[in-house]
Amino acid sequence: MTETNYRCGLEAALEILGGKWKPLILFHLASGAKRTSQLRRLVTNVSEKMLIQHLKEMVDDGVIRRIDFQTVPPHVEYELTDFGHSLANVLAPLCEWGTRHSSEVAIIVQNRNRASQAA
Repeated sequence: MTETNYRCGLEAALEILGGKWKPLILFHLASGAKRTSQLRRLVTNVSEKMLIQHLKEMVDDGVIRRIDFQTVPPHVEYELTDFGHSLANVLAPLCEWGTRHSSEVAIIVQNRNRASQAA
């Protein structure tokens, strides 16, 4: 087995957070346990397949815990582990930055879309 060396701590964090939807899943779970259907509504535009895939990866990585209530119909919830809480805590300032600069970001996205349509 080869050893993985990171030149920067951000590389290690992105190893866990890689994927478009994982930071949003983490953000929504920071407020408490959620069912899959709740996450599907909260993480807008994510497909069922991608949500399930990311949840499975995050469980395997020890970021979240899957709680199966062993009932019929099935009742499953996801919650953050201590490791996941530590990661969610460092995402909070990024969320605050996005909230403060959302209007500037919206303009940037519009400009990107115009540029890609013109090309």
